Amino acid sequence: MDGSAVTDVRSVVAPLNFLVPMAEKPVAYNYEPPPGIPVRTGQRETHRVPIRDARPMIDQLSLDREGFVLLHNQTAVTDFYNEEQIKAVYYPECERVMREATGAARVVAFDHIVRNATMAAIKGSGIKMPAKGVHNDYTAWSSPKRVRDLMGDEAEALLQNRFAIINLWRPIRGPLLESPLALCDAQSLEDENLIASDLKYPDRTGETYSITYNPNQRYYYFPKMQADEAVLIRCFDSALDGPRRFSAHTGFDDPETPADAPPRESIEVRTLVFFPSGA
Repeated sequence: MDGSAVTDVRSVVAPLNFLVPMAEKPVAYNYEPPPGIPVRTGQRETHRVPIRDARPMIDQLSLDREGFVLLHNQTAVTDFYNEEQIKAVYYPECERVMREATGAARVVAFDHIVRNATMAAIKGSGIKMPAKGVHNDYTAWSSPKRVRDLMGDEAEALLQNRFAIINLWRPIRGPLLESPLALCDAQSLEDENLIASDLKYPDRTGETYSITYNPNQRYYYFPKMQADEAVLIRCFDSALDGPRRFSAHTGFDDPETPADAPPRESIEVRTLVFFPSGA
């Protein structure tokens, strides 16, 4: 999709949060850090940006180009707050969706996050708030590292061929009116705006990309998503030529959100996508 051809698409103007460029590597904790240590280093700056309605161009979107697509997808899950049901029912569903959408030889769902601002306030719930900073979940370093962490003795052989990390993101209930997801057109994302950032867990350190602001970035969203809709977001692709390798996304405060809108409920599942040899 040519960015110059979508200037007349309906849009909202909303604040998005970006990392302020900094000399040292940013660090964020995924758990309560030791006393005196901040949960996150670095400063954020807010820019008001147009976020275009991507629904009129659904058929033109491509994972290889824009880095995201919207699919209609029914699920058999009845309770997205049930960990056993997510892993037993939803993970296989996500793997099937990814195989069909990408032509992958193999897909492994390996992680998920459920977000709900109300439930996140309950200590020990494991539920998270919507993320409100522009970011990408995996980097050129952490993506193959995740394969090695998860795939054991198979990892090195799998890494000889093309692979990707793709998220499947969906509302748990719809229509989603509060904290919708803004998606950056991967074609408008420059390498200089991808800032590798440590993400610390109790047992390991991962790495994500924080995003700095660039006025050339183009953002889109799918208004009023329903529970039978899912966004695929390609965070990483190992191919050095052809597909856009990285993308970015964030929740945002939509100025059109009704005052009585219920809190956003969503789930994102991360998958390793392994392509056939030679792909």
